[in-house]
Amino acid sequence: MNKVSRYISWPVAVFISLGVFIPSLFFKFSGAAESRHIFVTVGQFLGIGFFEPYGRYLIGSAELVASVLLLIPRTQIFGAVMTIGVLGGAIFFHLFTPLGVVVRWTENGAQQQDSTLFILAVASFIGAWIIIWLRREQLYGLLFGETENEQG
Repeated sequence: MNKVSRYISWPVAVFISLGVFIPSLFFKFSGAAESRHIFVTVGQFLGIGFFEPYGRYLIGSAELVASVLLLIPRTQIFGAVMTIGVLGGAIFFHLFTPLGVVVRWTENGAQQQDSTLFILAVASFIGAWIIIWLRREQLYGLLFGETENEQG
C-alpha cells in the first residue's frame, strides 16, 4: 500500500471508530431510550423478542471489536469488513422496516425524532468501502495468498 492510500485510510478509520462507533457504545450498553426503541422495533419486525437487550449488546460488542481493528494498521481491513457487515444491517433495517430513516421514539414523556444515526451509518459504510478499496491488495493477498502484482 502506498503512502497516499495509508494517509487517506487512517482518517477514515478514525472517523468510523472514534467518531461513530465508540461514542455510540455508551448509548447501546447503558440502554438509552433511542437504542432500546431501535432494538425493540427491529426485534418485533424479526419476531425475536429477546433482540432487546441481547441484540443491542451483540451489535455494540461487534462495533467495539471493529473499532479496535480499524485503529490497528495490520488489522484495519478486518475492521472495515466488520463495519460493512454491521452497518449494512443497520442501513437495511432503517430502510426496510418500521424503524425508518428518521427514528421516532419517546423519552421522558416527550416525542423525539432524529435521522443522525442513519446518516452516520451511511457515511461510515461508504468509508469502510473506501478503506477496502485502498487496502484491496492486502485483502486480495488474504483471500488468495498473493498480491495482484504477482498475477502477471
